[in-house]
Amino acid sequence: MSCHLQKSAFPPIYVGVVFLGFIPEHRCLSPGVAEVSSKCGWSLEEELNHTVPEWGNHEKSLTSQCWRYNMDWNMTGLSCTSPLENFTSHNSQSRVPLMHCEDGWVYNSSGTSIVTEFNLVCEDSWKLDLFQSCVNAGFFVGSISIGYIADRFGRKLCLLITILINSISGILMAFAPSYTWMVIFRLIQGLVSKGGWLTGYILIAEFVGLKYRRTVGIVYQAAFSVGLLVLAAVAYAIPHWRWLQLAVTLPNFFFLLYYWCLPESPRWLIAQKKNDKAMKVINRIAKGNGKKLPSSFQSLIPEEEDGEKHNPSFLDLVRTPQIRKHTFILMYTW
Repeated sequence: MSCHLQKSAFPPIYVGVVFLGFIPEHRCLSPGVAEVSSKCGWSLEEELNHTVPEWGNHEKSLTSQCWRYNMDWNMTGLSCTSPLENFTSHNSQSRVPLMHCEDGWVYNSSGTSIVTEFNLVCEDSWKLDLFQSCVNAGFFVGSISIGYIADRFGRKLCLLITILINSISGILMAFAPSYTWMVIFRLIQGLVSKGGWLTGYILIAEFVGLKYRRTVGIVYQAAFSVGLLVLAAVAYAIPHWRWLQLAVTLPNFFFLLYYWCLPESPRWLIAQKKNDKAMKVINRIAKGNGKKLPSSFQSLIPEEEDGEKHNPSFLDLVRTPQIRKHTFILMYTW
């Protein structure tokens, strides 16, 4: 159950960009427009029609979002009914020239996101895609490397380390002073979060027998769906991305309590020839379930040998025909 709860903390990293990177309606900030609008008594709709290019005909066009009129709204003698005609009458051009949003943007949103804070729109809209791509790249690298660490040093230790790094980097991201630091901390989260999820799945799968393995796997995935619902509710209540990031990250520190309540995988301990520790874990599980181990159970565990332990290797994925078949099937499926 504890590992299932840890799985529910994965959605903020996997799909958190939907809320952290929300893109509200926006337009260029034009200095002096607010003063002219106040002087002329324009409504918001009138202000947009007079001062935003193509707003009336193409409300969500790139022209209205990424360009503004290249004119001085502080000039005297502007007409409140047709301010652009007043400007063109003093120029040889029939149209008012346009310019990029050099003074920033105005966002129609009561909350904040990484888009509104770091202006990830127009020419910099690709930075939002990079933000999520870094997470996915971290998933790829972390899934490979952390799987090896879990085989080499144990499932429990690997799970605790990934939870700690994920929590710390999530907190640092909430206080990131720039876009660059935010992407770095998000990449770190990607490196450890997917690997931690895989480690948790391996741990619970090794605790149960074949009869219940499918059931616990389904419940483990169901926790992800529950996490999605909780994330949506929290994001609705907290519309500011830094506070939202803190709200979904701080609970992760509670999972560090696994150190005292979560045992190591007995299967891994047996593979590492730590039979005494494995038996302690098995006896603890049996006691918790109100069961008594049969006297013949000890004989099922192979005797400890003085030879060297088998260290995990990526070649283990293709060492035997059966494992090789499963490896290629999983690679194709993903």
